[in-house]
Amino acid sequence: MSASATVARNAAVLESVFGDRFRRDFDVRFWDGTTLPSITAERRFTFVLNEPGALRAAFAPPFELHAGEAFVTGAIEIEGDLVAAVRAFEQASDRPSLVERARIALMLARLPRDGHAHAPQAKLHGATHTRERDRAAIAFHYDQPVAFYESFLDPALVYSCAYYDDGVADLATAQQAKLEHVLRKLRLESGMTLLDIGCGWGALVIAAAKRGARALGITLSRIQHEEANRRIEALSLGDRARVELLDYRDLGERRFDRIASIGMVEHVGREKLPEYFRAAFAALRPGGLFLNHGITEQSPGRIGPSNPFIRRHVFPDGDLVAIGDTLAIAERSGFEVRDVENLREHYARTLRAWVVNLEANADAAIAAAGMAAFRTWRLYMAASAVSFEGSSIGLHQSLLARPDADGRVMIPATRRDLYR
Repeated sequence: MSASATVARNAAVLESVFGDRFRRDFDVRFWDGTTLPSITAERRFTFVLNEPGALRAAFAPPFELHAGEAFVTGAIEIEGDLVAAVRAFEQASDRPSLVERARIALMLARLPRDGHAHAPQAKLHGATHTRERDRAAIAFHYDQPVAFYESFLDPALVYSCAYYDDGVADLATAQQAKLEHVLRKLRLESGMTLLDIGCGWGALVIAAAKRGARALGITLSRIQHEEANRRIEALSLGDRARVELLDYRDLGERRFDRIASIGMVEHVGREKLPEYFRAAFAALRPGGLFLNHGITEQSPGRIGPSNPFIRRHVFPDGDLVAIGDTLAIAERSGFEVRDVENLREHYARTLRAWVVNLEANADAAIAAAGMAAFRTWRLYMAASAVSFEGSSIGLHQSLLARPDADGRVMIPATRRDLYR
């Protein structure tokens, strides 16, 4: 087949996939330099095919997996607004009927097969959510060099949803506002003890210690453990804060006035949630408060597998559970639900900020962790922003209490103190 004929067949596939949205606000550029410009004045991105068989690889089912892999390996590229591109492809993938899908499959079969590199993926062994497998899953994602995360996170390395309070515009301020929001919800006071389950690089532990609390963070990531304690010592907070390399199931008899878990519950697994909440309940003193912050599934009536690309290449063994199911398990473990807040719009904004930072610091990110990691994180964060904006996933903060023997909880009668 001639090069021009191959280009024409690829263009025909794209036109069939996008329908009347084809080139509405994007250009298409092929491996030989041929370019099909946007048909409107607005061009948000350029979709680049770097190989004649890129579409055949990318559009093979399951689409979410193979399209992601084609992007990570460089068979396809997006120049410009990646979030807009992900949304455009998501809309296009939902458009064709079964008959149209069959016709597109036949068109794809006529395209060349290109041999291309494989995207790095997790290779885990044994039953899910054992201690050993959980350590391996966490290491796959979080044990990237600290310099890689510094390329797109705020200076405190807060790797969770920021809080864009009134008047807050930049990421660093929004992340400090989130830490403050969490500690205000917990009504943390000087002299109290705090446990942070899945503490990352220690930002919340440090913030609590600065308030005069005695804070312990636990993580399964070796690199997070080392960096968090380095930061604690650099701030001379070692007398009030520390981070341990520890599983939440191995806390033993230790008890705390307050507990936070920020962006860790997604790694627990649905079947382990009862054990997770029982462990938190046992570690919390009567009358104390537990803030559980995590991504939740929001597709009504559907509990299905997570995105296969995310599961294989980003967060192995991750599991999103609907907030109603999560709270029911927490209640059966003895907790009382005191407050629930959905911050999904804040997380969409956070993810967009991370993508902008990662793209602006591409050279540093690639030098630290390699091209595959850079492309994987760029894609997964852009796709996640689309999911939060479209409400298919949410970000819920749930304030849970362990009433004492008389039914009392250490919490004010109203929320006014949160917003003073």
